[in-house]
Amino acid sequence: MKRKVFSRVLVTGGAGFIGSHVVDKLMDKGYDVRVLDNLSAGKFVNIEGRLKPASFFKGDINDVDVVEKCVQGVDAVVHLAAITSIPFSVEHPAETHRTNVEGTLNLSNACLKVDVKRFVFVSSCSVYGESSYLPVDEKHPTSPLSPYAASKLGGEDCCRIHHERHGLPAVILRLFNVYGPRQELNAYSGVITRFFDQARKHLPLVIFGDGGQTRDFVHVWDVAEAVLRALETDDVDGETFNIGFGRATSVNSLAKSVLELAGADLGITYEKPRVGDVKASFADISKAEKQLDYKPIVPLEKGLRSMVEEAC
Repeated sequence: MKRKVFSRVLVTGGAGFIGSHVVDKLMDKGYDVRVLDNLSAGKFVNIEGRLKPASFFKGDINDVDVVEKCVQGVDAVVHLAAITSIPFSVEHPAETHRTNVEGTLNLSNACLKVDVKRFVFVSSCSVYGESSYLPVDEKHPTSPLSPYAASKLGGEDCCRIHHERHGLPAVILRLFNVYGPRQELNAYSGVITRFFDQARKHLPLVIFGDGGQTRDFVHVWDVAEAVLRALETDDVDGETFNIGFGRATSVNSLAKSVLELAGADLGITYEKPRVGDVKASFADISKAEKQLDYKPIVPLEKGLRSMVEEAC
């Protein structure tokens, strides 16, 4: 499989949960990495000590001047900067659209001007909406159920149009449910982070819905590897790939696993489903396996144990 060779890569949202792991992966591979992040969700401590001071830009992807400055001299871009919370997007749809769609358009326009050699756009499985069939492949119809999901699909459209009309060498990655170290705990946190926090506080685990909903949980280390492969693999311009582990896990099963690792029978509390949450989802990753040579290696059981060990 042919590989592209770059020297300098811009990672937007590089101080965030996923972005900081991407930065680690790229720097470990010898890349000169530049980061753009407004630190609204990311934390500088996630990348502190890794980057040269001149390689970090605090700014917003909607700031045309900042973005054009950041893309000067880079060979490729990994675009992670986004509002990522479904509940937040329901409460703030206009802000979500501005960041996730208009920001992506601004960045892709700037990349066209400097002729970047690869533009990796990190999207979401939420663009599919409720699954018509399982596992979900890249040909599955898209039917967003939240402003967040709609904004991610809008970002994809920006990349697709720029690729088809102007030759932007874009690759789209639709991430499924990512978890792992550095995942922020807040009102909009993912289910694994919330479960571990509730267990540490000796509180019952709270499940929205009946717990029968399924998710495809993929460790952030596997995601970082997928981004690297999307960046380096030749002949994938214009392609879209699912990035997951390729296995369905019910939220009830996840809760039981967390309780077993916590060593306590804290019980489970069920609350009404949240707006925008899908019932069933897991990824067909065969296209990424074939074209990117993507092979996730962190099963959920191992990933959960590593999070417990890190917290101890």
